[in-house]
Amino acid sequence: MQKHLRLKTITSCFYRQRIFMSTPAMAVADDYEFQKGVKHLFENGVSKLPNKYILPVSDRPNVHKENSNVAESSLQLPVIDFSELHGPNRSRVLDSLSSACEEYGFFQVVNHGIAIDSIRSMIDVSGRFFGLPYEERAKYMSTDMSSPVRYGTSFNQIKDSVFCWRDFLKLVCNPLSDVLPRWPSSPIDFREVAATYAKETKWLFLKMTEAILECLGGATTPEDDEILKQFKDGSQLMVVNCFPPCPEPELTLGMPPHSDYGFLTLLLQDEVEGLQIQYKGKWITVEPMANSFVVNVGDHLEIFSNGRYKSVLHRVVANPAKPRLSVASLHSLPFDCMVRPSPKLIDEENPRRYKDTDFATFLEYVSSCEPKKKNFLESRKLT
Repeated sequence: MQKHLRLKTITSCFYRQRIFMSTPAMAVADDYEFQKGVKHLFENGVSKLPNKYILPVSDRPNVHKENSNVAESSLQLPVIDFSELHGPNRSRVLDSLSSACEEYGFFQVVNHGIAIDSIRSMIDVSGRFFGLPYEERAKYMSTDMSSPVRYGTSFNQIKDSVFCWRDFLKLVCNPLSDVLPRWPSSPIDFREVAATYAKETKWLFLKMTEAILECLGGATTPEDDEILKQFKDGSQLMVVNCFPPCPEPELTLGMPPHSDYGFLTLLLQDEVEGLQIQYKGKWITVEPMANSFVVNVGDHLEIFSNGRYKSVLHRVVANPAKPRLSVASLHSLPFDCMVRPSPKLIDEENPRRYKDTDFATFLEYVSSCEPKKKNFLESRKLT
C-alpha cells in the first residue's frame, strides 16, 4: 500500500511540475503544428480543439446522448491471480482464464511476479521522456512503420484523415541487443529501465501464453512446445502512450476503436481512467487496478484459436483535466513467421476460419489504407 501511494504521489507530482506545464494560449494550430503532436499543442496552450481532431458526429464518444452506447457504470475485468497458476488451484484459474478470453477478450493479472519498482520506474521514465522539450522528442519522429524506434502522434500521421488525441513512442524490443542502441538516450536512464521492463513483460507473456495453450488444448503437445520456442524469440513491440488533458474531449478520442495486432497485449496504465472496451454493444470503462496488468486477446490469438477467443474492440477517451500515461507491450510470433489456426482446433465441426497471415501482410495493409476497427482481421477471414 505504501509503495502504491508513493507511486501515485511521484506520478501526480511529476505530471503537475514537468510534463503538463502550459505556456501562453494558442487557440488555433496549422497543419505543421498538428504533425508535432498533441503534447506540443497542449504545451502551447491550445484552448479549442483544432478541426483536424474533430471526429464525425457518428464516431464521437456520445456519453451524454439519450441513446448513448456508453455504459453508465465502469467494469472490473475478470481477475487472474498469476501466483495461483503454480499451486493447487491451477485448474480453477485456467477455467477462469479461458472464460475471460471467451467472454471479454480482456482480463486483469495480479500477483504477476514483476517487481513494483520496475513498474514504478517505467511509468516514471516514460513521463520524463514526454517531459523533454519537443526538439528532443522529435529526434525520433519517423513515418517508417518498421523503424525500431518511432515517435509520433495519432496512429498514422500520413494516412489518418482525423487525428486522435495521443502521442506515442514505439519501441521494437527484439533482438534487444540490436535495437537498444537506437532507443532514446535521454532521459539518461531510459534505455536501462525500459530494457529491464521489456524483459520482465516478455517473461510474463510467455507464462500467460503457456497457460492459454493449456486452456485451448488440454495437455501440452509437441506442437505447443514448438510454438512456445518460437514465442521466446518472438516479436515484442512496446508502445508508450501520452494523453494530455484535452480542451474538448466530447469531440475526439485518445484512441479510436481498434483491436490489437499480435497474440497478447500487456497494458500498464496509471490511475487515470480512459480505457474502454466494447461489451454487449456498450462501451464500458475499465477500472484501473493498482499494480496489475490489463491483458487482452490480439488478432493473432483469435486466428490461432480459430475464433474461439476473440480480439475485442477497445478505445481510449480523452480527459479534460487529467493527463494519462500507459505502456502497452504487444507480443506475437517472430515477424517472419506465418500465423495460422492451430491444427488441433480444426475438425469437421470446426472448419478452418482464417487465412495464414504474417507481419509483411499487415504492414502492407495498414500502409495502403486507414486502419479501422477490426478491418485487417476481417480481411483474413475465410468465407
